[in-house]
Amino acid sequence: MSYGWLILIVSAATFILTAALRRYALSRSLIDIPNARSSHSVPTPRGGGIAIVVTFLATLCLLFVSDLISGAFFLAGAGAGSLVAIVGFLDDHGHIAARWRLLGHFTAAIWVLYWLEGIPSVSALGHEFNLGWIGCFFAVLYLVWMLNLYNFMDGIDGIASVEAVTACIGACALYWMSDANDLIWPPLLLAASVVGFLAWNFPPARIFMGDAGSGFLGVTLGVLSLQAAWTSFDFFWGWIILLGVFIVDATFTLFRRLLRGEKVYEAHRSHAYQFASRLYRKHLPVTIVVGLINLFWLLPIAVCVTRYSLDGLLGLLLAYAPLVVLAVKYHAGKYEAE
Repeated sequence: MSYGWLILIVSAATFILTAALRRYALSRSLIDIPNARSSHSVPTPRGGGIAIVVTFLATLCLLFVSDLISGAFFLAGAGAGSLVAIVGFLDDHGHIAARWRLLGHFTAAIWVLYWLEGIPSVSALGHEFNLGWIGCFFAVLYLVWMLNLYNFMDGIDGIASVEAVTACIGACALYWMSDANDLIWPPLLLAASVVGFLAWNFPPARIFMGDAGSGFLGVTLGVLSLQAAWTSFDFFWGWIILLGVFIVDATFTLFRRLLRGEKVYEAHRSHAYQFASRLYRKHLPVTIVVGLINLFWLLPIAVCVTRYSLDGLLGLLLAYAPLVVLAVKYHAGKYEAE
């Protein structure tokens, strides 16, 4: 089977599964009803992200039996992704207290670090830093934050899907240009899985991803970035540069709300992308601009880091500077009544 056919089959499988999940959500009244904290105005089925979960886990099994990924990576990615998806699925169908969700998230993150054997030495400013157990602690926090910020940023039509597709395609380009072809398959097939869902989720969305799908994508992207760090830490810098739009918006918003003393786990509409979608009265232009920023600003900087010896930390600061400006311009974290 050619690579093109496999990608097409994966995308088609997700597309068909999403259609089935949409029918299931409608039959079970699993509908997001717009409220004061919503960014949408039309009742819409939710939970379609399960299609991404099922399809990508199946492709991971295929990659494992074909010896295209290691057993350790398979167990790390499939185990953590499954646990996060299950917690999200249960939350989509009812309500799970925040402390129990976080327990599941931290368990998944620790599972990943166990199978990946921690993190490699950090490369920054021309030096190598072996952080040991402190590095593992921060890596766990990184994974938990990645899966939660992805949930927070999945608030308008298509944005989480476009972020995943462009980040994964960007990472594949970094690997290809650096002759790290053994790393390409997982992000390439994750992108293919998300494309099938995006056909239903692109503005105006006919189904939402839900916590199961967004959390799964967040932790999976985190696992892919840590896996790549063991090949070259520059690839890790590349990943977090490519994911900069989500990282900056979510983190800037979180700190601003924390400083105001708000309960950060409560629903809100104060991310920069949410203010922007209300300003322009549409989700489509915001979602499109996120994809363009990823491809035409963040990807070239990531290429400079992985291919042309730009220091990773300096590349990160360069990439994030205008994103912080955009976060300020679009009032990230601002109280809506202000």
